[in-house]
Amino acid sequence: MLTLFRFVSRWPLALLHAVGAGLGWLTWLASPTYRRRITANAALAGYRFADVRGAVAHAGRMAAETPRLWFGPPVPTQWQGTEVVDAAYAARKGVVFLTPHLGCFEITAQGLAERYHAEYGPITVLFRPARQASLAEVVENSRQREGLETAPTTLSGVRQMIKALRAGRAVGLLPDQVPPEGQGVWSPVFGKPAYTMTLGARLIQQTGATPLLVWGERLPGGQGFRVHFEAFPEPLSDDLDTAVTQINRAMEHLIRQCPQQYLWGYGRYKTPRGTP
Repeated sequence: MLTLFRFVSRWPLALLHAVGAGLGWLTWLASPTYRRRITANAALAGYRFADVRGAVAHAGRMAAETPRLWFGPPVPTQWQGTEVVDAAYAARKGVVFLTPHLGCFEITAQGLAERYHAEYGPITVLFRPARQASLAEVVENSRQREGLETAPTTLSGVRQMIKALRAGRAVGLLPDQVPPEGQGVWSPVFGKPAYTMTLGARLIQQTGATPLLVWGERLPGGQGFRVHFEAFPEPLSDDLDTAVTQINRAMEHLIRQCPQQYLWGYGRYKTPRGTP
């Protein structure tokens, strides 16, 4: 698997995106369950399938570009809104970057690591270890880059992120990723209750770190990516349930900026085993 990833990583980004778009549509055609989930999830946000049909190809592009981003040469990256990032880092209170399953979230961590690690230290990103041994090897090798550290979805990983924030460094996570049982609360997403992680809210509340919104736009024609940053739109509540709801609203705000690049096929409303 690692050899395959390294081979594909040398392909031009435009070719990978073209192949990925085709794979995305093949997956859509082959899976009625996937088609129903995309349509149902988008409808909750008020979109018809015609409004988000581009998301089918973008899901495939996300998969196809991964080897290039993990093992290939750098890709062109533009930046928008970096003034809020500069100010947050300069405050030395720690930064929590929050991004949904929108566009290319891999490029956000890589770009931040490359741009800011020399002055402010590495960024620590949350990840869920792969279950397959061959894929786990790929993931482990992909994370070995300067300025980027990883924290597993375990208690030790949480402690690692808290330590980084208290040292004035940054962490990044996807708060719309469904957490394991016992690590979330039910909170509305586009009007429907979804089991939502509390980690992002807890990190901010416990450390006083600055929350920032970020997402990586995939540019057409293999031109690269544009990373967007925004300040969190309101002070985060001290009440955990309220804070989680605020973060969900912020994720909705980002998704509506480019619904064609959101992973509407993600099982956002699934119920983790053992939850009430």
